[in-house]
Amino acid sequence: MRKIYLSALFLLGITVAMAQEDRKIPVETQIEKTHETTIKGKKVPYKSITGTQPVWDENGDPIASLFYTYYERTDVSNKETRPLVISFNGGPGSASIWMHLAYTGPVILNIDDEGYPVQPYGYKSNPNSILDVADIVYVDPVNTGYSRILDPEKTPRSTFFGINSDIKYLADWVNTFVTRAGRWASPKYLIGESYGTTRVAGLVAQLQNAHWMYFNGVILVSPTDLGIDRDGPVKMANYWPYYAATAWYHGQLPADLQSQDLDDIISVVEKMAVDEILPAMTKGGSLSDAEKDAIAAKMARYSGISKDAILAHNLMVPTSFFWKELLRDEGMTVGRLDSRYKGFDSMDAGDRYDFDPALTSWNHAFAPAFNMYAREVLGFETDLTYNLFGPVHPWDRSNERTGYDLGTAMRQNPYLNLMVQSGYFDGGTDFFNAKYSTWQIDSNGKLKDRISFKGYRSGHMMYLRAEDLATSNEDIRQFIQNSMVQPDQPAKY
Repeated sequence: MRKIYLSALFLLGITVAMAQEDRKIPVETQIEKTHETTIKGKKVPYKSITGTQPVWDENGDPIASLFYTYYERTDVSNKETRPLVISFNGGPGSASIWMHLAYTGPVILNIDDEGYPVQPYGYKSNPNSILDVADIVYVDPVNTGYSRILDPEKTPRSTFFGINSDIKYLADWVNTFVTRAGRWASPKYLIGESYGTTRVAGLVAQLQNAHWMYFNGVILVSPTDLGIDRDGPVKMANYWPYYAATAWYHGQLPADLQSQDLDDIISVVEKMAVDEILPAMTKGGSLSDAEKDAIAAKMARYSGISKDAILAHNLMVPTSFFWKELLRDEGMTVGRLDSRYKGFDSMDAGDRYDFDPALTSWNHAFAPAFNMYAREVLGFETDLTYNLFGPVHPWDRSNERTGYDLGTAMRQNPYLNLMVQSGYFDGGTDFFNAKYSTWQIDSNGKLKDRISFKGYRSGHMMYLRAEDLATSNEDIRQFIQNSMVQPDQPAKY
């Protein structure tokens, strides 16, 4: 009996070991599939290469493996003139799923026209994908998606989890990918969303200065502050155009303002933020009672929250309070990442909401769709969990200069262009702070002809709204086409 018991334990041990082995990421693998889709009414044949590529240490030993999906149009013979887009999402700790399965890729998830999830979960062709004009690779950084550290006991987390370490290892990974794919001659573009904008702003400088890889364009989708100084009154004043846009969307402005178009409201409040709100906040306690009352009344008129609430915050109303306060009388909150979304808390009192109704809505639409798509279409099968948000903490945020580094890279490279895309109802990375960042990147005004800003009537993931999916992809398409250079055109001023 004892022998049988021990044999059972032995077999169990083998089974567990095999299961654990099966759940490890392969260091290197590739699965190639052929497909066809229709983009802007025209047939586009393409192939997908899904797999893993290692991250090496300084001794040339693999220490991590990154999952990626590469889409390449197959009826294009000359790769030298075919653009390549390298796509990252943010977090930090977020997989590339968001833009992959909802924005630029050949397939998007099932949602309604305003971006709300529907059942049954699934995916469908993306008639607006940029695959007609560019090949695309979506990259999952370490511990996101299916990407993993190979031996967490031996490799310090600091190797990957920090602003500058993230940029360093990913630049080396991109260098290897471009070499293996034979794309050194291709016009190249980096696109990042949210924290991914921090990532690609730093990557373009790192790749240019450490790997001598030069880019034609960088696209920042819902950008972070990029390490550009703005604490205090500047940051708080910059929120006001977003407050006005959100209040307009929810019908909380006075009737004369509510009847105006959103663009007209935004232009007024942007000017007010710089010319009136910022100086008032800067004066602080030296502002007279009459001046403070007058500016608070004007801020209330354009924000949907009361003058008393604004005065109680000494004019500097935090976003967390705004999301709770705007629709408090209705017993509702508004979303952080997309203020079109509404939720409700366990109680109406308080200074901040319990959860972001936008993010919780998105999560349960994306995860099922990608797990289905990866297996059914891409042919990638694994027992690993696809981490929408992976364990990447602690994250070292010290010595961030990515926005300034991007500006330097643009000055060094006359080919390099920048486009910023923002949703007017994004309260996590608001559109006016994004504009402010471009002003600081181009501090002397000499890059104006190479920087553009595009705004959309949606939130952080503006592409979830059908109208903006079409418009924002077309903006990328035009940006790529406009930043291509003529043969033999020298890179000089």
